[in-house]
Amino acid sequence: MVSGDAAKEYVAGFAAGIAMVITGHPFDTVKVKLQAHNTKTQVKEYRNALHCTSRIISTEGVKGLYRGATSSFIGIALESSLFFGIYSQTKQLLQGESQISKPQLQVIIPSGAFVGAVISLILGPSELVKCRMQVQGKDSALSSYVRYNSPLDCAIKTIKNEGIKGMFRGGLTTLLRESIGNAVFFTTYESSRYYMHSNLNHPQGQASKLLQDAGIGIITGGISGMAFWATVLPLDVAKTVIQTNPDAKSSRNPMLTLYSIYRRFGLRGCYAGLGPTLARAFPANAAAIVTLELIAKMLGVKRD
Repeated sequence: MVSGDAAKEYVAGFAAGIAMVITGHPFDTVKVKLQAHNTKTQVKEYRNALHCTSRIISTEGVKGLYRGATSSFIGIALESSLFFGIYSQTKQLLQGESQISKPQLQVIIPSGAFVGAVISLILGPSELVKCRMQVQGKDSALSSYVRYNSPLDCAIKTIKNEGIKGMFRGGLTTLLRESIGNAVFFTTYESSRYYMHSNLNHPQGQASKLLQDAGIGIITGGISGMAFWATVLPLDVAKTVIQTNPDAKSSRNPMLTLYSIYRRFGLRGCYAGLGPTLARAFPANAAAIVTLELIAKMLGVKRD
């Protein structure tokens, strides 16, 4: 049974997901193109993130940076709603009657890993569609990619060519990325949030308190997002390669995929897209956390 506060956490999480997509999707498009195209052949298609961005804008306009955003809005908004709602409920369940306000790693880590495993079931198919939409484009030199007119067209063609299981290609890699990454995310978020609230003076007045909460949300959300991606980016590279490979019979083993990339491109290849990923991580997650806490406060949810 979902309690009143828990239901409000789901609503606040949904709003946070929308804020994240609006802020971060252009960075994500650049990251996916770098990961998909710069790990295929010895010759890099894009010199760096700035070169990739300029190529997209010159051939497709700004709207090219939002390619695949429709599926991303749906996937990320639902994921974010479940992300914060399930995390909150799992944490409450593991804490029991404990009134300790200090972050408890024995509660945070399994809660974060569990919610990561759950949302990976949604993210797997939605990110497959998003990534396949993003890697195509007028500037792509890789003609082996199937062309899609819309996210729905992409999903239909994937099911037609690969069956339902094709929509879940890269599912194991997504599960590993989300479980490990969200354990890191929530550990960083809960710890930094507790530290800042404990060490900052509490201002007088509603406006001053709101500004301070927003500032804390920006910092804690931003560094937590960066910690997530710095930890699991190699798994994300493997996921992108697995999901966008035109060969349906290619390996889906993330370790074998990463080893293949490492053998050809070294450690640098395993961190393809690091620049735009970290550039996206701070503002996107800052926007998500500030939105989450603002909506939660408006709905009357008490947060530790």
